[in-house]
Amino acid sequence: MHQSIEPKAFYRDFDNLLKQIRERKSGQNFLCSILEEVHKNFCAKVNLGDIRLYEERGDDFVLTRVFENSRSRKGQETISMDSDAVQLVLNHGSYIYDGDRMSIAPEMSSFDEYAIPAAILIRGPEQRWIAVFELKAGWVREEVVFSLNAIRTAINARLFSEAIQTDMDQAAQIQKSLLPASAPKIDGFDIAVRSQPTEFVGGDLYDFHEFGDSIFGVCIGDASGHGLPAALLVRDVVTGLRMGLEKHMKMVHTLEKLNHVIYRSTFSSRFVSLFYGEFEREGHLIYVNAGHPTPFIVHGQDVQDLNATGLILGALPDIQLHRAYARMQQGSILVLYSDGLFERENQDEELFNIDRLKELVIANQEKSAEDIVDLIYKAVFEFGNRMKWDDDSTMVIVKRLAVS
Repeated sequence: MHQSIEPKAFYRDFDNLLKQIRERKSGQNFLCSILEEVHKNFCAKVNLGDIRLYEERGDDFVLTRVFENSRSRKGQETISMDSDAVQLVLNHGSYIYDGDRMSIAPEMSSFDEYAIPAAILIRGPEQRWIAVFELKAGWVREEVVFSLNAIRTAINARLFSEAIQTDMDQAAQIQKSLLPASAPKIDGFDIAVRSQPTEFVGGDLYDFHEFGDSIFGVCIGDASGHGLPAALLVRDVVTGLRMGLEKHMKMVHTLEKLNHVIYRSTFSSRFVSLFYGEFEREGHLIYVNAGHPTPFIVHGQDVQDLNATGLILGALPDIQLHRAYARMQQGSILVLYSDGLFERENQDEELFNIDRLKELVIANQEKSAEDIVDLIYKAVFEFGNRMKWDDDSTMVIVKRLAVS
């Protein structure tokens, strides 16, 4: 660092500036507020003067704001996109015009005192700006290059992170609106559901289908991976099932057709495990289990596993699935879940596992479906030392009520 600046103080002040860029409230005036801060509290430290902000509009960069001292030297109103000076900053990200070839602000040479321009390119997801800084006598190349590039990088990162955050928030809201907010009210049954994504959007899915007064359907699935690719597959699966499942439509045909769609997908995840079952009021359950973690039915001390009846969806272009049958007696409980529950680890890297899950349901089967879901999630969360969930986890409880 140049002798004109005490290094420790310089880096402390500069770190505070970068912190403001990271943390200042975003919005329409975010960029101008940051450059105002740079001009007021930092420029003098490295012999920088006025700052001009140009916004890309068509084939030109148009002057939109000047951050200046008491003496106004506004400068040219537009800079052509095709000019060699602009192309230098577009290609390099930043540029100091201290040679004789060209200048992005040639009028600076007419100032009474020494002044040359330096420019940085600021890029958002859909917009570009050029900020032109006046370098005053005594500037040091090392200090200016370091400072301007660090400011440029921090602002660009913030603009893109804000856009990404907005997109992820929107994706989360879309997924939230796609999946049912609560379980349906079905005569003769008590149903509860909970889903805990590990990121803004998750790869677990669940849904409910009502076909008149006599039949209703329940599905649960787990797309491979996390985040947006998995969320895209969740969208495809939920939409596909809603379009394809009908009261008299064979569930096997619908799931095999859905497998073709998933197999051909490009930007989403490629695999999903899926369980789909249809219930009749009398307790009959017809289901297909395409490679999903084995659901089970609890009745007293008896536990019946509903094993896979085919491969996961998306692994092969053509798969064969078949239906299976189970009966839910009055008071029995069907437990559907994703692997984020039973694969949660404690501090000794021990899994919560399926046996603990079954024991909890057996011991609490007299409780309501909602209470069972609550106590299981509490137990699993505590088992994992109350740490952040590291996998999506979903549970659906379907309890057939006893008729008094």
